[in-house]
Amino acid sequence: MQLSFTFEADHPLEIHYVRMRQARRYVMRVRPDGALRVTIPRGGSQAEARRFADRHRDWAIRQRSKVLAAKRPPEEEKALREQAQRELTPRLLELAALHGLTVNRVTIRGQRSRWGSCSPKGHIALNFRLMLTPPDVREYILIHELMHLKQPDHSRKFWRHVEAACPGFREAEHWLRKNGSSLF
Repeated sequence: MQLSFTFEADHPLEIHYVRMRQARRYVMRVRPDGALRVTIPRGGSQAEARRFADRHRDWAIRQRSKVLAAKRPPEEEKALREQAQRELTPRLLELAALHGLTVNRVTIRGQRSRWGSCSPKGHIALNFRLMLTPPDVREYILIHELMHLKQPDHSRKFWRHVEAACPGFREAEHWLRKNGSSLF
């Protein structure tokens, strides 16, 4: 289902409503093209989704402006991907060896809401936008994903592994909370 509301005088803002059974709450995201996506959780209604979008309209307008202003030219994005492949993959493998871990595959991707992911089979995907973060933040993300090879969830045990491998992880997390969304 799609609806629109007015954005800055005559520019309609496109909203895509998507029902997801596994979602637990309403979520609004700005897509790379500037359109909005509102997730409707199980048990949720389209009417409540519209009210949710309306309540968060000001936030959506601000975020949309940021997303559209931060769009990078394709050649810049390609250069960042290549740099990430050259620098992140060897560093990840170096850190894995240092911690006695085995990574089966590394891919560089362009996720829109994640810095990285780790599968149970030892496949780690990293976001090329990590190249836009400070080196200590980048290092933290690599260690974070590697520690999922030891502990797949975000339990206390997982965070103890992270802290042992990266004592400054809290500062990196703070930087990501403050600045990370502006890089997507």
